[in-house]
Amino acid sequence: MSYTALYRKFRPDNFADVKGQDHIVTTLTNQIKHNRIGHAYLFCGTRGTGKTTVAKILAKAVNCEHPVNGSPCNECAMCKAIQAGTAMNVIEIDAASNNGVDNIREIREEVSYRPTEGKYKVYIIDEVHMLSTGAFNALLKTLEEPPSYVMFILATTEAHKIPITILSRCQRYDFHRITIDTIAARLDELLKVEGVTAEEKAVRYVAKAGDGSMRDALSLLDQCIAFYLGQELTYDKVLEVLGAVDTEVFSKLLRKVIQGDVTGSIHILEELIVGGRELSQFVGDFTWYMRNLLLVKTSENPEEAIDVSSENMKLLKEESTMLEAETLMRYIRIFSDLSNQIRYATQKRVLVEIALIKLCRPAMETNLDSVLDRLRVLEQRIDERPVQQGTSATGADTAVTATAAKKAPAKAAPEDLQKIVAGWRVITGQTTGMFKQMLQKSVPKYNGETGEPILYVEFQDFLGQSYVDNPEAKKELQDIIIAQTGKTVEIQMLVANQHQHTNLANITVDQAIKDNIHMDVVIEEDPDEPLE
Repeated sequence: MSYTALYRKFRPDNFADVKGQDHIVTTLTNQIKHNRIGHAYLFCGTRGTGKTTVAKILAKAVNCEHPVNGSPCNECAMCKAIQAGTAMNVIEIDAASNNGVDNIREIREEVSYRPTEGKYKVYIIDEVHMLSTGAFNALLKTLEEPPSYVMFILATTEAHKIPITILSRCQRYDFHRITIDTIAARLDELLKVEGVTAEEKAVRYVAKAGDGSMRDALSLLDQCIAFYLGQELTYDKVLEVLGAVDTEVFSKLLRKVIQGDVTGSIHILEELIVGGRELSQFVGDFTWYMRNLLLVKTSENPEEAIDVSSENMKLLKEESTMLEAETLMRYIRIFSDLSNQIRYATQKRVLVEIALIKLCRPAMETNLDSVLDRLRVLEQRIDERPVQQGTSATGADTAVTATAAKKAPAKAAPEDLQKIVAGWRVITGQTTGMFKQMLQKSVPKYNGETGEPILYVEFQDFLGQSYVDNPEAKKELQDIIIAQTGKTVEIQMLVANQHQHTNLANITVDQAIKDNIHMDVVIEEDPDEPLE
């Protein structure tokens, strides 16, 4: 006899074996015990959560000759016929391939005939959302007032695609994603029946990889057992089969990122690729790892918030002290964006490498959370900088100071202006229309001689002239700045090469950080950034 996949071999045949859907099982068994059976049911939920399985059990239960506590006995002739798929009064229809009006008309003609055996003629329509509009309309009347001996069970993964007229005629049951604990317990039971030994850590990883789907978890377990047939299933073997990455590798990679070590991060990625790891799964798992780290950082009781071993929890708590929550949120944002891009990309490795470089080099981004990360990097460099002994400066120090003084304007920009410029992209992004386009090309400046707290917005396009004396545009920008930074600032709008101000200078966030720290900091300049 040919081999039967685990998810088919161990498909539940009674309500007691259905895991993780107690709210549905209890309701259905009570209906059967008290003879309050409905004529139309709609089962909704993600894949592998038990919709079709419960539908078949329900079809057996309503036709069973000797039901036990609302569940089928699986011993009578009707139960055995339905289980074997030979019963004439239980009809399964795949709406994905039978979605036309003619298919539904056949059902309407058939329901006029009583079942040849059993009490109910049951129609199980899987993926019902795939029916055409005409097919739904043809189903309406029959679904609303079927004969007393007919029952419809509709199953779907996308309930939002079903017309409200159909929804209102059915009892709706939402199948939940199954928890990791429930899946892991079920896998343990099946492994004992199969005579396979496995580490608890390995079983829990397979359960987690199932992502709330019992069928997916069983398929993955089947794959792992087949690869190491006759051997103990260990955690490392599961990682190898599924192309996953151990948390120790994530920890090592995160520490390289915190140190700003681009080369080290790329080397770790190279090792993963050579080891055959799947990059899309790596991105998702690393994002999840950082999510756990953020919960440890921000939760009062992290042990209750995340499901990890005591060893991993100790590691997460140690790493949570190495960086701020805002920095972690930036990391998660970058990798969340990456997970969307990498799905259909042909050069997945390049995208992952760029994302790692962004993590290590916050200066590549100009939004607010990257500015905070740049501040962290600068403070780290200050802490690592050796303290100079004595008060006399060497000739080299004098030359560096003289060069810095030559480049710096007479007076630094006020702190408020520096904070506004730090979030300039976010601020301009909240404006609208042509004004937004002009602002995104503009350059915020200040008076380098007087250091007055006036924000000069210099438009680079002559079309900006229409906003120079426009009080409404000025007020719109001021309101956004107040809402974003809590700072009120005077604004003057200018057009490049059309004003008399000769002492305007660019406002740099790096300069703001340097001034706030009140220490001499060596700032690495971007070679691609034009000098002032």
